[in-house]
Formats: sequence, structure tokens, C-alpha cells
Amino acid sequence: MSDDSQLAQIQKLQTTDKAGAEALLLAFVRENFPQLRAVTMELRPSAVSLNSFNGYLTDETGKRFFFKTHVEPGSIVAEYYNSGLLADAGYPIIRPVFTSTEYGKQFLVYELIEAASVFDIVRKMDIDPEYEYEQAGSLAAYQEDADLALFQIYRRTMDVQNSHDAARAPVHQLFYHRLKGPRLREYYSTADGEFKLPLHKTWVINGRHYLSTLQNLIDAQNIIHPSLAGISIIGHGDAHNGNVFLFDAVNVPLTYFDPAFGGRHSPFLDLAKPLFHNVFAAWLYHPEDYMQSIFSVNETAEEIHMVMDDVPASHRLEIFYRSKVDCVLHPLVIELKRRGWLQSNWRQYLKTALFCCPFLTMNLTDETRFPEQIKWLGLAWSVIMGSESEGSEKSLLDETLDEIEANL
Repeated sequence: MSDDSQLAQIQKLQTTDKAGAEALLLAFVRENFPQLRAVTMELRPSAVSLNSFNGYLTDETGKRFFFKTHVEPGSIVAEYYNSGLLADAGYPIIRPVFTSTEYGKQFLVYELIEAASVFDIVRKMDIDPEYEYEQAGSLAAYQEDADLALFQIYRRTMDVQNSHDAARAPVHQLFYHRLKGPRLREYYSTADGEFKLPLHKTWVINGRHYLSTLQNLIDAQNIIHPSLAGISIIGHGDAHNGNVFLFDAVNVPLTYFDPAFGGRHSPFLDLAKPLFHNVFAAWLYHPEDYMQSIFSVNETAEEIHMVMDDVPASHRLEIFYRSKVDCVLHPLVIELKRRGWLQSNWRQYLKTALFCCPFLTMNLTDETRFPEQIKWLGLAWSVIMGSESEGSEKSLLDETLDEIEANL
């Protein structure tokens, strides 16, 4: 499939020429979706929209709507946006009033959303300790309720999936197809085809030795091959905080949004995006705030030694990490073990998916977006997520997985 769709061009242009991008988008919508009767299109560039864009559509009656589209260059997935499937499974999800799923013309329109995304709420908590104090308790309770409900959906929808159906799951576009497809080389290879990354060096981060090189982690991609039969659930697939809204005065305060990658797929793929992006990835969205997170980087012929801040903000750990681990991941592994469905490589499967999140969501070597320090920070997080750490003091993720395995 082509990478040069009009939507992809608009997505790139929105931060440098917003008015020009809006004019192109209005022409696109009028040509392709005349039934929307669009008069104006207002783009809303956002830090959370790394591979998408959104904003407001006003029709000829003056009514305003919210729109969003996901742009995935190199996509080989033809079917997106399974909002009906998610709703039927029990997900509290905002349903679009208009949907186009055709490749290059993916476009969703919603009634105007007044609620705040959890991403925006946590961003305020990151920068304002007083706001953090006011919001942490209630948000933690909402998140725990949402995760307890999520695990029950996993239990109800859990089933064995054959290789043919597994291969068709849209969620693979976020993981395997980014590793195997053109994105890897487009991001990290030079004009003559050589990689501009230290692929074959081992890493020592904060004194911890990591067993895998970047090349090892890239080569491990078949662990998450789309056509592998196995256990599946009905999941959102991309449930990071930008796709979750907080509604006040309703029975289910946290409500899912943008089901672009929803479907039946591995529960470990389903957990990867929220586990990484909601806890460990603040630097990816706001790199300017994390310039001092690296204290030293020293390369030798065979190793990279880094000293860095690898402890996420306490509210991210307490609200999102502990809830997702305690209410979903840990009971999931126990339930799979009880049913005799737990695969022996579940841990490596999860870590390979987690590796894709920092490594391939954005181009870490893009100097227009990421300073040199952030490139190293992103590569280090890729290793921390994907590789096993050695020593008496392991990474937080590995300590967590060790605890889960010890309870099996």
C-alpha cells in the first residue's frame, strides 16, 4: 500500500503549516465525504498524536463534530475500526457517527467530545505537583475499576485463535509489521542501506547488564509473528492514555476512544501499548522536558555504558503501572496457566512487543524532533523493554515479571 496518501501529507504538514494543512483537509473531506457537508476543518496538533491527527469539523448547519484519523505508512492491514466488536464485548467506548475504513481514507467523525483525555490530565500532573495531589486519588480509583473490568472482558472473550484469523488482526500493524515492514529501514538506515545505530553492542544501563543487542531484539521479531495461532481476547489494541477519556458523573468514568486497532488478538499485544506509553514514555511526547534525564553515555568497541533516570514519575507508577500489573497482567497469566493455555515464551512475547513501542513509534534519529540525548534515551528504553537484565538488581519490568513467574 502507498505511503503517500493525502492524509499522510496533511499529518506531516499540520505542525509547520496548519492553515495549509486545513485547506488540504477540507478539500479532501469535501471530495471523499460530501455527505458530511463540511464547511471548515480545524486541526488540533497534539503531542499525543504521534501517528494520527484530529480536530473539529463544522458542517453547513453550524454544528461542530470531532474527527480523528490514524496514519500508518507502510500498512498492510486493510480492516480497521472495530468499534462495534469492542462495544459488544463490553468495552465502554465512544462510537463514531461516521466511519471510513478505506486505506488512505481512514476517517472517523464523532459527536463533539467535551471530556478531557487521560493523557491531558496526566500531563498536568507531570508539571504541577499541586494538581497531581488533587487528582491522583480519584484517577487511581477510576483506573483500577477500568482495569478490573478489562480483565473480566479478557476472561469472557478468551479463546484459541487459528493462524489465519490471527494474521488478519489490525493490532499487528503496531508491532510486527513495523519491525518487518519498511518503517525500520526508513527510520534507521542511511542512503546506502547501512544502519545508523549501534546494533551489535551490548548495553550496561545504570550498572545493569542487558543480554540482548538491538540486533538481537530486531531478529526476535518472529516471536510476535502475526500468523501464530494462540490465545486471543477482544481488545482495543492501542489503549494508551490519549485514547481514554475521563467523563464525570457517569457510571463508567474512563471511556475508550479510537478503536483503529481493535479486534481479536493476543492479550499481551493488547497490554503492550498502555504498559509502555502510560508509564515509561513521557519523554517521547515531550522530549524538551527530559533533556537532563541522561547523565552519561560512553561507547566502547563492544559496549554502551549509560547512566540515566529510569524511574518514571511516581503517579505514573502508582496509577497506571501497578493497576495494569495487579489487575490485568498478573491475573491474566494465572488464568492462562489455570486453563493450560500459557505459552512458555509469554514473557519474551510481551517484551518483544514492548520493545517496538519506544523503538518504532517515532524515528529516534529524527534530529528535527529529538535531540541527541533523547535518541539515546529512546534506544536505552528500547533495550530495557526488550532485553532481559542481569544482576541482583534487575529493571523494574524484569522484577515484575520475575514476581509473576514466581507465583505460577
